[in-house]
Amino acid sequence: MFGIPGVQTYALFDALADAANQIELIGARHEQACAYMAMGYAQSTGALGVFSAVPGPGILNASAGLLTALGTSTPVLCLTSEIPSDYMGRGFGHVHEMPSQIATLRTVTKRSDNVMHPSHAKRILAQAIHAARSERPGPTVVAAPWDVLGREAPAAHVLPMALDNTAVDPVEIASAAELLAGSNRPVILVGGGAREASATIRALAEHLQAPVIAFRSGKGVVGESSPLSFTCADGYDQWRESDLVLTIGTKAELLWFRWPKKSHAVPSINIDIDPASHIRLEPTVGITADSDDAASALLTQLRSTTSPRVDRRSELAQYKRDKAIEIDAWLQPHRDYLAAIRRALPDDGFFVEEVSQIGFSSYFSFPVDEPRRFITCGHQSNLGFGFPTALGVKAGNRNSVVVSVTGDGGFQFSIQELATAVQYRLGVIVVVFDNGAFGNVKADQHRLFGREVGSTLHNPDFEALALAYGAHVARAETPDELERAIVTASASDLPTVIVVPMPLDSNVTPWRYLVPAPHDL
Repeated sequence: MFGIPGVQTYALFDALADAANQIELIGARHEQACAYMAMGYAQSTGALGVFSAVPGPGILNASAGLLTALGTSTPVLCLTSEIPSDYMGRGFGHVHEMPSQIATLRTVTKRSDNVMHPSHAKRILAQAIHAARSERPGPTVVAAPWDVLGREAPAAHVLPMALDNTAVDPVEIASAAELLAGSNRPVILVGGGAREASATIRALAEHLQAPVIAFRSGKGVVGESSPLSFTCADGYDQWRESDLVLTIGTKAELLWFRWPKKSHAVPSINIDIDPASHIRLEPTVGITADSDDAASALLTQLRSTTSPRVDRRSELAQYKRDKAIEIDAWLQPHRDYLAAIRRALPDDGFFVEEVSQIGFSSYFSFPVDEPRRFITCGHQSNLGFGFPTALGVKAGNRNSVVVSVTGDGGFQFSIQELATAVQYRLGVIVVVFDNGAFGNVKADQHRLFGREVGSTLHNPDFEALALAYGAHVARAETPDELERAIVTASASDLPTVIVVPMPLDSNVTPWRYLVPAPHDL
């Protein structure tokens, strides 16, 4: 559990001391970091991430992490407090009072509830954990007023609630299989909701000889060493030439926002645990079910009615090699630095992206071969999430190497968490690409307006500052130096800050791959 104690949560943290042999507490320096750490823990492990923040301004500080967990469908539980029950809703101005804390939190969570009597705590907590982990996962909040949190009362025993599991509709499966059987060049798009269906989706793609395209959360569902695995860059032409699109556990941001519209509509199939996704994406066939259950049923149906497609792996592998040469032509030096990180990071290591030029480049230039190895903020694209999120990843995976890439601007959103990393021996390797600016913003401003406003930064001496916190430091001015620095840092249980001087690149994110066309801005 990640958290910062405050007067309203003293009773909770005292109880954590009693449970210290069961629950490890990791303190932080800012509430936002607590939420991000819980999110990183949950994204990398698949387990529930738990954090605590004080009410009012504390929980509002953490709300960026709650919103990101909601956007990335990450199961997170926040335990917080409230002003004393006698003062709730009366507007006295009690310390940390909000007009309606629970109503505010319900806008960024799946479920938020107050515990108004200790006898209700077990039931409400069970409901919050169930909501966080069932259907489309997401964040939940349980709050107890200051005067209630430390009280005791008899409470009925509550068993853990079984996760909801929507049955696969055979009629929907038959309709989807018929569409796929009639297609010549289907493509599959995967997101975070497909991570637990990785093996099944690989088998489905091989039967169909269909390219599988991942943007962020879906990276590694089909390992990128496979000829059938594509990114948002090399997958663009595969989608453009397709005659059917199968989306699995994804918001399909590439289709409705990132890529230009197709010149003509093609049939589509959408598999998602959330029926609302069918309303948004308007597929020809919508299948509401767990991704693995639905993909398995679809594969079984196809195997019984169709033969495997003609092998396209050589053709697709050659296309990927040709496309890599094209990307290399405009994505330097970012691509070489990412390749150095990939060489230094073990296969079971974790890579945490950031809203930065190096982070955007990693979407299509940092390959992973397993799901949950590429940690992302998803569509929220919130600057500064990366380093504290990486601390949560490390807390949940102590024996794995964790690399966080960040820009100089984003790192300073949470640079104080170096103290947390040193105190709790969270040996994250943070690579700071320093271009003296909010680089994407500055490049956009010059491209759109011919000048910059507010995006040039005066930075500290990152190496001296890291040393002051007790972290290790290194400087890398070439990809080879970066590779060696990461290998060295991997042996330490203390954090290492590696500073990489990086010139501002005005063309690191081609329009057609990542951002809307200019007329859509």
